[in-house]
Amino acid sequence: MAITRLTDIITVFDSKWTYGDVKFGYESEVNQDHDTQYPLMLVEPPESTIPVVYNGREEYTFEINFYNLYSQAAQSAVTLQKRWDNLQDLANEWLDMVLKNYQDVNVEAYLEDESIAIERVKEVANDRLVQIKLTFTMSAFTKCFRPVSNYPSDYSDLTEWLKADSAATFDIASKRVSAWADQSGYEFGSNMTQTATANQALREGYGGANGKAYFNFDGTNDSFISENNFVTSTTNKNFTIFEVSQINKADNAVFGYHDLTNDRVIEMGTNSSGYYNFYMKNGSQELSKVLPNTVSDLGKPHISVMRYQNIQITYDYRSADWKYVDQPLQNINFFTPTTQWNTNKFKIGCALTSNGLTPPALIETRHLDGKVQEIIMYNRTLSNDEKDAVVGYLNLKYKIY
Repeated sequence: MAITRLTDIITVFDSKWTYGDVKFGYESEVNQDHDTQYPLMLVEPPESTIPVVYNGREEYTFEINFYNLYSQAAQSAVTLQKRWDNLQDLANEWLDMVLKNYQDVNVEAYLEDESIAIERVKEVANDRLVQIKLTFTMSAFTKCFRPVSNYPSDYSDLTEWLKADSAATFDIASKRVSAWADQSGYEFGSNMTQTATANQALREGYGGANGKAYFNFDGTNDSFISENNFVTSTTNKNFTIFEVSQINKADNAVFGYHDLTNDRVIEMGTNSSGYYNFYMKNGSQELSKVLPNTVSDLGKPHISVMRYQNIQITYDYRSADWKYVDQPLQNINFFTPTTQWNTNKFKIGCALTSNGLTPPALIETRHLDGKVQEIIMYNRTLSNDEKDAVVGYLNLKYKIY
């Protein structure tokens, strides 16, 4: 294991300070809410450089402040200099524990020689405090600048790539999203739109899985519709769909497609009992796969994959609690190689069904109450290795399981 992000270092810093509160922030914020449990360790956001590119290491210069109360009533019992000494002892012990954490030869992080400085500070705002300021430079492995990662665009026949962290058109004040641009690069890929303001999902810049951006759907009427039809090959009619989302309620759909003329349906979402369900229909014949209903994943992020190849359908579902890999949905003879799946548009954030009138028309149903972070589609059935690589990209990004 190696250091990969600043978050990893801060997590270690936090875990080794066992004496009071920890805060990652700025000195002006010390006890601004007057609810601090002392002693307090404040880790200020560090400066960093990558001095040796090909070694893939990064040098973080940390400034860490340690605080403890010094009340007038206690002066006769413990002198000011002794309180500073005690606080410095805690800081030294904490730093020792941090460095011991990185003695493992598999973890590349170390303290730069002669980089440490200790400063005693007085007259701290907000409280009567004693303060020790500790500065040092830590060198940690981060990332080599070589293209070794896998991305969805590395694999052929990518037809749709929607990411909540980019290519969204939204109102800054209201956060309402009117358009979501496809980034697959495919000439027949489809941008997503929603012109009705009341039906627009909200873009949140952080707070989704792994703290990343997401689109928030209200469960009432929010949805996006594709500008172009759902794309499958004109020869073999195959497809692969990935979705990263969090579904909060039962009977909700993330992805919905309905060919009204032939009554053909593709859905990914939850059933009426709240368990994830992969669903396909061809006329009067249908199939679905509901995940085992011993633990509900409502309110938890997941990665879901549906692959269709002629009559063979497989699925993946992965979350913090579940891991189903390369599971057969069912081999259905009525899903023949000539079955068309590309005659209608698709939607994100709801399912589609007939209104039951004559002539019939499609209406939205099973609106999503939850978060959507990424949608990826291919115009063929990915191999197991390709599918695993895309799932690996998604899990590296969102830390789902």
